Amino acid sequence: MAGPRRSKSEKNSAKGARILLVEARYYDDIADLLLAGAMKVLKEAGAVVERVTVPGSLEIPVAIVIACDAAKQKGRPYDGVVALGCVIRGDTIHFEIVSQLSAQGLLELSVARALPIGNGIVTVNTLTQALARARLEEQDKGGDAARAALALVRVKRRLVRGK
Repeated sequence: MAGPRRSKSEKNSAKGARILLVEARYYDDIADLLLAGAMKVLKEAGAVVERVTVPGSLEIPVAIVIACDAAKQKGRPYDGVVALGCVIRGDTIHFEIVSQLSAQGLLELSVARALPIGNGIVTVNTLTQALARARLEEQDKGGDAARAALALVRVKRRLVRGK
């Protein structure tokens, strides 16, 4: 299996960028690993992070809306969002519902609001797969979500704000 493309030459700098990190804590061990990866990348980039915790992945999109609206009302909007969570397949169709609707919710929110969102909700068949995707030394999907959000923040700064 091919690994992710991570540019060594492109700087992750997003100094001063206000990033909302919303994490689902349904699987605490996996959430901790995803959070560690995301925070490492965000800290290295110089981002300012505000963290919100929700019970599960379906709650992530609505938490983003609530937090973004509150931040905008205070005159301190977020530059981007990192969404972290995990959905593991079970014996029912619940997996399909949660994985599809959480991803769809993030995409629709990102497009409707021109909001850079890094999707770090891992959807897997087993706990072993989830751990492999979450661990920094393996697939580091939390870090990947943060890198994706930062890349979009840089695009938005360059094209919209001229920075």
